[in-house]
Amino acid sequence: MALPSKVKIVEVGPRDGLQNESQLIEQADKVALINGLAEANVSHIEAGSFVNPQWVPQMADSEAVFTRIQRKPATIYSALVPNLQGYERAIQAGANEVAIFGAASESFTEKNINCSIKESLHRFRDVIKAAKADDIPVRGYVSCVVACPYEGAIDAAIVRDVSEQLLGMGCYEVSLGDTIGVATPADVNRLLKVLTSTIAIDKLAVHFHDTYGQALANIYAALQWGVTTIDSSVAGLGGCPYAKGASGNVATEDVVYLLNGLSIETGIDLEKLISVGNLISSILGKSNQSKVANAKTNR
Repeated sequence: MALPSKVKIVEVGPRDGLQNESQLIEQADKVALINGLAEANVSHIEAGSFVNPQWVPQMADSEAVFTRIQRKPATIYSALVPNLQGYERAIQAGANEVAIFGAASESFTEKNINCSIKESLHRFRDVIKAAKADDIPVRGYVSCVVACPYEGAIDAAIVRDVSEQLLGMGCYEVSLGDTIGVATPADVNRLLKVLTSTIAIDKLAVHFHDTYGQALANIYAALQWGVTTIDSSVAGLGGCPYAKGASGNVATEDVVYLLNGLSIETGIDLEKLISVGNLISSILGKSNQSKVANAKTNR
């Protein structure tokens, strides 16, 4: 299959990336990060999460962050929501898209949100019903699509079943998450072969972690299947809680560099993106995890 001519990047750094940081981050720094990403022409930014602050203290100020950002009219500012209460908070704060999160592992679901896969999906029905009434798009996540830290390898048929249910409930797209970053291109090919037997490729996005250094190779494999939406995190923000010291999310700078090299359009200004990544890394007192950013900055 020919590679796509255009790809949408869903920037998850302000949510998925920052929530893994142990130090509490200043609200102004979160706002500056989101504004900087928008200025770099990132069109879809996951800007916060409206879960119980006891679960994720880093996201406790998401309401304030959403109200302080300088919005660009064409930019999507999305929020992760676990239930109807979280959805209502997100909409009141001005989120123009929401995301719900499931998993293909019973053990992961139980440990993460204290319920079964079936129960987790049932919880989202009220969210999707309300979102439809408000004309708010809903994106779905499926975690542990290749392997689980508790169960090991995951059956692709389970991933397909959960994805089909999310799409059937009203999600416009499902993002496939390699939560512990163990997948290889062969795993991606096996997974997408099963999923595309019943699901259109344009309904699927990919969310790879770089724990074993395979994320870019996995993205290339997904591109060959025709995937046109990729999740990534500026400066590689976020760790992997199941592999101490390992990197987590694939760096947006590295993904954009790959796509530029393949003549695939993203609309993102790489130089501005690198500046944003360097700034937030400096604020966090850590090195930028993007190889491209480091190569260009130290040149």
